[in-house]
Amino acid sequence: MTSAGPAAPEQPAARPRSWLGRLARRLVTDAEQLDAEDLQEDVDRSGAKPVAKCAHGQPVTVTGRLRSVVYTPKETVPTVHAELFDGSGSVYLVWLGRRRISGIEPGRMVTARGRVAEHGGRLVIFNPWYELRPVGA
Repeated sequence: MTSAGPAAPEQPAARPRSWLGRLARRLVTDAEQLDAEDLQEDVDRSGAKPVAKCAHGQPVTVTGRLRSVVYTPKETVPTVHAELFDGSGSVYLVWLGRRRISGIEPGRMVTARGRVAEHGGRLVIFNPWYELRPVGA
């Protein structure tokens, strides 16, 4: 009587390797899903940590596209809030004491480093070090 070992974890469907297979897949896959996969490939290439694997208290480097940027009104404490999406999830970058940051705009690719916090159920990095990635990269 032999016992089978633990079941291997289910692997995601492999991507087609041929150009024809990739083209066919792009024709039938949702554009948002393709964009998320492209962003995840960029995360893998850069060596950054996927947002989905970030946890409270960790120092991390994340990279992705800014989905939204919000500047606070002048009557309140100045802050800049930006949502960075990397294909696996979102983290909010918050710069305290800033009214505006040149280059921080929706659609821009950014790499950011800092310690992850949790605020209102969201992952946040306060006053991150950041690098604007070249436009079109």
